[in-house]
Amino acid sequence: MSDDKQVAKDLVETLKDGEHGFASAAEKLHDGDHPEWATKLKQLSEQRAGFRREIVALGDEYGDDVDESGSAVAALHRGWISLKDALTGDNAGSVLGAALTGEDHTVSEYEKALKQDLSDGFRDVVTRQHEAVVAARAEVKALETVN
Repeated sequence: MSDDKQVAKDLVETLKDGEHGFASAAEKLHDGDHPEWATKLKQLSEQRAGFRREIVALGDEYGDDVDESGSAVAALHRGWISLKDALTGDNAGSVLGAALTGEDHTVSEYEKALKQDLSDGFRDVVTRQHEAVVAARAEVKALETVN
C-alpha cells in the first residue's frame, strides 16, 4: 500500500501555508518600492493554490479526503509561521526573507514526500510540482538579492 494519502495531506497543508503566505507577502509589498515583487509573489500564491487543487482532485479520484485541515502535526511544522512576524514591519527584505524560509520548508516537504512509497501517477505529480517549487524558491532568492 502506498503512502499517497498521508503525503497528499501533508503537501496540501504545506501548499495552503504557501498560498496564504505568498498572498500576505504580496499584499504587504504591493504599495512599496517594488510592486513587481508583489506581482511575482501573487503569482506564486496562485501557483500553490493550483498545486493544492490538483492534489485534492487526485485524492478525490481515489476516494480520499486529503483536504482536511487543522491537524496538530500540521500546525507544528508550518514553515510559513515566521512570515507573520515579518509582515508586521515595513522592511521588504524581511518579508522576502520570511518567504524564502517558507520556500525552504516547502522544498523540504516535497523532498521528504519523494522519499515515500508513492503510486506512479502521484509520484509524477509530486516530482513535477517539486521542480516548480525549487524554481520558485530560486526566483524568491533572486528577488531577495536585489533588495
